[in-house]
Amino acid sequence: MVALDIDGTLVDGFGHLPPAIHEAVQRVVEAGVPVVMSTGRSWLGAKEVRDQLGLPAGWSVVSNGAVVVTDPPFRIMHETRFDPSDVVRQVAELAPDARIAVQDGADWRVNRHFPDGELTGVVHIETIEELASREVARVVIRQPESSEEVFAELVARLGLQEVAYFVGWSAWLDIAPRGVDKAHGLAVVCDALGIDRADVLALGDGRNDIEMLEWAGRGVAIGDAADEVKAAADHVTGTFHDLGTVEELDRWFLEEARAEAC
Repeated sequence: MVALDIDGTLVDGFGHLPPAIHEAVQRVVEAGVPVVMSTGRSWLGAKEVRDQLGLPAGWSVVSNGAVVVTDPPFRIMHETRFDPSDVVRQVAELAPDARIAVQDGADWRVNRHFPDGELTGVVHIETIEELASREVARVVIRQPESSEEVFAELVARLGLQEVAYFVGWSAWLDIAPRGVDKAHGLAVVCDALGIDRADVLALGDGRNDIEMLEWAGRGVAIGDAADEVKAAADHVTGTFHDLGTVEELDRWFLEEARAEAC
C-alpha cells in the first residue's frame, strides 16, 4: 500500500498538482497497489485532490487520522470522537479573538468565520457553549492575525495533556484525541485490507506525518520537511520542487510500468 500526504507531497501551497506527480501516482494504481491519501484535510478537501488524481474507489485517511472513509460510494468507516469542551472553553478564555472550529462529520461548526477557502464544506456559526456541547472528531484553532511567537505562546499556555495536537502552519492548530494520528487511521485501513504495515510505503513532509513515517515499513520524508520529520523517516527524498515524490514512487513502480509496456 502507498500512503500519501497531500499538501507539500502531492500539491504545492497553491493546491497545484504537478503532472509528473499525477503520472507517478497513476503508475502505482496501474501496478494494482492501493493508494491511500493520508492527510490533515477534512474529507471534502481531500476529495478535491483524489478527484484530480483520478483514483479508483478506495480508502482515505483524513482529519489527521480521526476519520477513515471509502469512496465511491462515500462511507465513513471509522471515526474517533472526543469531548472538546475543556479545550474550546480554555481557548475562548485565553484568546477571545481566536477562531475556533469543530469538525462534525463532513461539516464544520465555528465561533466565527475562517479566512476564505480554509474550511471546505458546510460551515455553521455557533456560540462557544454550542461548540463545546457534544463530541467531535477534531478542534481547529486559528489566529490568522497572530505572529508565530504569539501563537506558540498560546499553545504553550493551553498545556494540552489529554489530546494530541499538530501545528499546521504558523497560526493553525489541530487538536485530536490522544493516540489518534495518521498512523492510527492507516492501521484501520491495513486491518480492513489485510495488509501488514511492513508493506506500506508512506510519504509526507509535515510534523503531523511523523507518526505515519515511523509506523510504515518505509517512511519517506519530502526534502522540504523539518529536521524532526526527516529524523523520523527511513529515507529523505528530493524537495517538492525537485519532484521528490516522483523520485520515490518511481524507485519502486517505474521499472514495473516499463516491464508491463514491453
